[in-house]
Amino acid sequence: MVLVVEGTRLSEEWDGALESWADFVRRGKDFYREEMNNPAFFSLVGNVRGKRILDLACGEGSNTRILAKKGARAVGVDFAGKLIEFARRAEKKEKLGIEYYVSDAAHLEGFQSASFDVVTCFMALMDIEDYEEAIREVSRVLKKAGRFIFSMTHPCYEFGMKSTSWRQIGDWKYEETSKNLLERKALYYEAKTYFGIFRCEDLWDMKRLVKPFKTTSFHRTLTDYFTALYRANLLVRRLVEPRPSARAAAKYPHLRKHRKIPQSIIIEAIKK
Repeated sequence: MVLVVEGTRLSEEWDGALESWADFVRRGKDFYREEMNNPAFFSLVGNVRGKRILDLACGEGSNTRILAKKGARAVGVDFAGKLIEFARRAEKKEKLGIEYYVSDAAHLEGFQSASFDVVTCFMALMDIEDYEEAIREVSRVLKKAGRFIFSMTHPCYEFGMKSTSWRQIGDWKYEETSKNLLERKALYYEAKTYFGIFRCEDLWDMKRLVKPFKTTSFHRTLTDYFTALYRANLLVRRLVEPRPSARAAAKYPHLRKHRKIPQSIIIEAIKK
């Protein structure tokens, strides 16, 4: 089976970020992932041994490999062809039995209905333009009582993001005691815009990246997501807002503010 989607500007953005993104993830530089989001995500996922799992928007496959190592029969899909090719190279070396395909999340026609026990989507649903169709496709490929587990930036507390019309979603306010951001105490989060759906430009320019890059994401409300799940016959069962440990916050100052306010949200929905 071969799934192919024509290249789009959004997929080309991620293909262009391959070098930086793969290094960022595979070398453990993404401490939001390593210290907060992944531990909470896989705790909610639980035992997957023997389960057939579709990892939606899998990128270069790091979390897909974790699922396979936990005993899942894993399949990964992403719309960025270069990221999938990078994931396939890792599979050739590790031989975990993972199948990778290039496919838009909203077009999974190559997969049979009711063919997966679980669908996961790690920190990516906010990057999928046609999220409603993607959620409908998730429901279609899930077996009855199958689980859809996804994480994303928390719509209520997205920070540093600007819509393409330059409306800022929200941001943190800090003490003015030092020019060094890491030394400044986060005082509170200021929400500037919440209602509505906005296309956003995300600049990845952290010093720990090989080189900076830009991607596109979409701000939506919790109502938007929950309505899409409801219409796709998916019933929300659990919700988690990850919080870094005191140890992680001490080690990585950027995480300290998320002991107060969440950066992300994880949702588990069940196909009725």
